[in-house]
Formats: sequence, structure tokens, C-alpha cells
Amino acid sequence: MDPVIIVGAGPVGLTLALALARQEVPSVVLDEGPGKDEPRLARTAVLHEDTAALMSRLTGVPVTGLGAHWAGWRSMRRKQVMREVDFEETGDAPLHLAQHVLTNALRTALAEERLVKIVTDSRLDTVEQEPSGVTAHTRGPKGTWWRGSYLVGCDGPRSTVRKLEDIRFPGRTAVERHAVAALRTELPFEDWALLHRTPPWRTSGPSAGEISARPLPDGVWRLDWLLPPGKDLVTPELLVTRVRETLAGWTGGSTPPYELLDTGVHTVHHRLARRWRAGRVFLAGDSAHCLGALGTQGLDESLRDADNLAWKLALAWHHGPHEALLDSYQAERRAIVSARLRAADQALPLVRGGGGLRSVVPGSARGHDALLTDGHLGRGPLGAPGSYAHSPLAPRHLEGEVLVDTPPGASVTDVRVTAEDGSFVRLHERLGRGALLVVLVAPGTGVWERKHWVTAGIMPRLAAAVTALPHSAELLVAEEYPGAAPHTVLLVRPDGYLVTALSGVRPADLYSAAETALGGPPARTEAGTGAGPR
Repeated sequence: MDPVIIVGAGPVGLTLALALARQEVPSVVLDEGPGKDEPRLARTAVLHEDTAALMSRLTGVPVTGLGAHWAGWRSMRRKQVMREVDFEETGDAPLHLAQHVLTNALRTALAEERLVKIVTDSRLDTVEQEPSGVTAHTRGPKGTWWRGSYLVGCDGPRSTVRKLEDIRFPGRTAVERHAVAALRTELPFEDWALLHRTPPWRTSGPSAGEISARPLPDGVWRLDWLLPPGKDLVTPELLVTRVRETLAGWTGGSTPPYELLDTGVHTVHHRLARRWRAGRVFLAGDSAHCLGALGTQGLDESLRDADNLAWKLALAWHHGPHEALLDSYQAERRAIVSARLRAADQALPLVRGGGGLRSVVPGSARGHDALLTDGHLGRGPLGAPGSYAHSPLAPRHLEGEVLVDTPPGASVTDVRVTAEDGSFVRLHERLGRGALLVVLVAPGTGVWERKHWVTAGIMPRLAAAVTALPHSAELLVAEEYPGAAPHTVLLVRPDGYLVTALSGVRPADLYSAAETALGGPPARTEAGTGAGPR
């Protein structure tokens, strides 16, 4: 089989390449640039718990050490504290890191990966499809023809792949604009992130509406000022004035010492591609969607695209085309991003409208603050990870299905499990290998060696049912799972989403759920031949 061609060497393209390699699928990454990323501390990403875990699993290094976990979140309006979240109590602190740091970690991991070839200075200009594969041409010093099994456009909002496939990209331009500065200084919030609306020292101008401060490692902070509508030029002099004024306002006196490290203007667009799949060509990340208003994090959502697509491409690559499974990528991911964009578009007039009756309605400020907090912290309709409950891969009408604290289609809780070799591991560590996971909840097994219970009770029957599944699966045992009774059997997708929970060993239900989660039986076609450039 030919490798998967990935166009774009940003975080999404590199993540997809690593995820495919972990499932023994080769890929060629076409990088338009020189293979290095310019350090930009004003260009950062906020990763939530599931995406941070994904990055750690793929790179082999704890990405928590590459960024800063916020100790807490505080939002203020004028001089009043409106909301506080202490992450030491909730345990779900977002991870804030510079995007180039994340990209470098991915590149370092890929440098040791035999199944991934990164080709620099290669700009795509042609894509041709046929039933057995995809042919792509690149221009530049290393311009040539490439042959692939599938092609994925991870080449950003101006995606060449999307344009070559004539896929529309409707939406709104410049929904929000922010002036951004990265600086090293001491602020009175320590490691807490801050959202400050209508600060008392400003009554007009670009920084009057909203300022956010988010800590990075080594005493660095990223500050964002919401700009008024329009295309007014943000000059260096204006930005320095805002920095000095804001720091003085927060410290209650003169401007404290600071070192300005990087600046920029961040413009948020809201766009959604009409199609995310055209035959053997797919879109992921910013080439498929742009979002980010009201604090929502576009890269965090884009990494979920790569995680969702990787296991489906890997299964089709190894076992033949699974059209229903490949179609489910668009059905699942586009639905979630569309809902996120719709929620943001509905909230924007409320939060940004200002004036009129909204300014005097009791509780309106707190309601607006709750919406903004949801966006920044990945909660609620604006930011919470989406569910695949209504996916075409979701089984229906299983007689033995029971409810646990994780709804079907949601991400599973990372509990401790016993692997088939008897070792204790975390459930999330077994994800991303292309196999289904079957988890038996069996209290008491943790205190006994595996050899004592692996042949006892329902284990032999369950092991036989797992062996008979239509795809490779790993059998794991957990002492407990939130909301699950003893002898509950969980079926988990390779990307960590719950397919179903069954009461006891029910081979027919387990097989039916597994087959549905895989998109049904694959069609048999001839595989493509050849690999790499021609």
C-alpha cells in the first residue's frame, strides 16, 4: 500500500503523521517551509486534559513540562471579581504553551520515526484521484510527483488542498481582533489566568472592553486586548502604551519592570468547510474550520480532528476501504465544530453587543462572564469536548446496554487497568494503537495476581467473545469505573470514546456494537501499488 500524503507540517499534520505511525501506517508530510518554526511567544495554544494527554502519548514526553498549568482562573469586571476557579481543587487545569514548542516536540518525535518522511520546501500544486489512490505534485527545489493511498490537507485556512478540490469555505471574516504581547514580568496573580472586562483605568479605546492575561513558563505572560471592530492599525507605540497602562493598572501604581518579547495581532475568523472528505482526500484543522471567538481554542479542536481521523485511515489502510467508517470522520467532527461555531455566533451579540437594555438587565454581566469562562476553560456549549452519541458509528437498541457515568459517545475516564501481561497501566495509555478496548469492571482483581483470576468466573467467556470480534481488541480489567456495577463490560474506540457499556458478558451485543463502531464490514478492493515519489 502507498503511504498517506499529509499536506502541511504544522501541529495538526505532524500529529496525524505520528498517530498513523503508531498504528504502522507510513506517511509523507509535504512541508511548504524549511522544516523549522520561528519562535513566537505571542502565538500560543491552550490544551485541555484530553488533548494534552494525546500529545504526551504521541511524543513520548510529558507535554506538561513544556508549558504552564494555570493554578486558577479569575474573571473581573471593573474592580469586582466575578468568578474564580481553583484548579488545585477541580484538577482539570488547562495547559498553556507556545505553539512552536509543541511543534518542536512533535518534530523531535518524528525524527526517530521510520514510517514518516518529511519533505521540506515542497508546495502542492496538483492533486489527482483514481479508485486505487491519489497522485500529488509539488513544486520547488524538490518538486516531484508523489503517490499515496489517501491525502489529508492540514495546510491551514488558505488550504491549497481545499481549493484544488473546489470545496467551499463559507463563514465570517474578522469576527474578533486582539492585540497580543508576550512579556516577562511579575504580576500579582502569580500563576492564575485573568480575564478583565471594562478595567477601571480605561473608558475608551482598544483596551477598554476586555484584557486577558495567561501565564507561560519562566515568568512569561501572554496579554490580549480585544480591539474594536474595524481595521485600525495597531502600531508599536500604541501597543507599548497599552502594556504600560495595563501593568500599572493591575499593580496599582507605576509600571513594574517588564521585558517585551513578542507582539502581534490575532484575528479570529469563523469558517466551516462544506465537505471534509472528497473521495480519498480529507481536510483537518484550519483547512476544515476556523474558530476562536470568546476564548475558544481552535488548535485544541484541530488536534481532535487528527485523533479521530488517524484510526479510521489506519483501519482502511490495513484492511481495505471502509467507506462508512471514513465518512464518519466528517459526520462526527463537522457536527461538533458546527455546534461550537453556532454557539459562539449566538453568544457573540449578547457578550459583545453592549449598551441598550442588556447593560441594565440584572445578572447580565454574570451571564456574559459565564459564557466567556466556558470558552476559555473548555466548558459548556462553547468549549466542552463534543460527544459522538449521534454518530453513524453509535450502536442502537442493545438489550444488555447499561448506563455508567460516561455517556455513550463521550471520552472515557482514565482509570487504572490491568493489561493482558499483568501490568498495571492507565486506560488512556492503551489508546491510539488501532485496537478496540474491552474493559471488564471486576472489583478485587487488583489485589490478586493475574494468573489467579484470568481463568476464573466470567473471564474465559469474555476472552472468547473478545477473540471473536470483527477487529483486533485488547482485554483490560479495572477495579472500578465511575458509575459502573461489577461485571460491567465497556467497549471503547481506539480514540478513547465509549461505544457502549454492557451488563456482563453478552457476545452478540458486543459483536454487534463493535461492528457498528467500525462502520460495518469493509468492502474488498485491490490495493494500490508502489510508494513514494515517482
